[in-house]
Amino acid sequence: MANVLDRFNMQNRTAFVTGGAGLLGRGFSRALAQAGAAVAVADLDLAHARDVADEIIQEGGRALALEIDVTHAGSTRAAMAAAREAFGSLDVLVCSAAIDPKFDPHLGQNNQDSFEEFPLPQWQQALDVNLTGAFLSAQAAAPHMLEGGQGVMVLIGSIYGLDGPDQRLYERPNGPRQYKPPYYSATKAGLLGLTRYLAAYYAGQNIRVNALSPGGVFNGHDDDFEQAYSQRTMLGRMADKDELNAAMLFLCSDASSYMTGANLVIDGGWTAW
Repeated sequence: MANVLDRFNMQNRTAFVTGGAGLLGRGFSRALAQAGAAVAVADLDLAHARDVADEIIQEGGRALALEIDVTHAGSTRAAMAAAREAFGSLDVLVCSAAIDPKFDPHLGQNNQDSFEEFPLPQWQQALDVNLTGAFLSAQAAAPHMLEGGQGVMVLIGSIYGLDGPDQRLYERPNGPRQYKPPYYSATKAGLLGLTRYLAAYYAGQNIRVNALSPGGVFNGHDDDFEQAYSQRTMLGRMADKDELNAAMLFLCSDASSYMTGANLVIDGGWTAW
């Protein structure tokens, strides 16, 4: 039997990570590089993308920072063409770009808008980034994968694409009530549908498409939220951001070669109660 660890080897492959400078995207980019892939760190924030690419290069990996606006087809196509020109192929796409209020507190008026009063522009902006962004990224990556004869796409979902958000977690004894906004569940559920569609569409063409749905990832949350959230999980805690990297690498590599159209849930047991 061949060494099972060889299945995780990403040598001679190019990975393209949207939202590559974000909380999760940064770890995804570095993990792919550690496994041997050349990584295009693509983000709307080019300066932070360069920081991540520099980290990878300093660690001995290969990386390129690219500016991308996933809501515009021209931007996604140009960025992926640049990655392929730099590294010779485009084999893996990780769609990690997203608007998430717990990571972007400047959005959503501190998340105090009720569903009845939720602003349409914010709903539309989130659909454009979270769902249309993945659609346009996959659309731009697919021709390169088809030409290369292989490809893997991983769409980053959420447990809130599977279960409704427990809005009690966002209550505070002092201060206005906050809400997980409606766009988050809607777009993350939509990504699961898009995952299955793409997997079926590219069946027989050596392109696999899967989703990774994390639970809550600690990102400086206040003590009340962390404690309340942790009590809802079987493991009794939130995830560390680096705990998702191995699962992402599994989906991107040949270790998951008989897996497509699936959703890998990494949530500390939240959805298993």
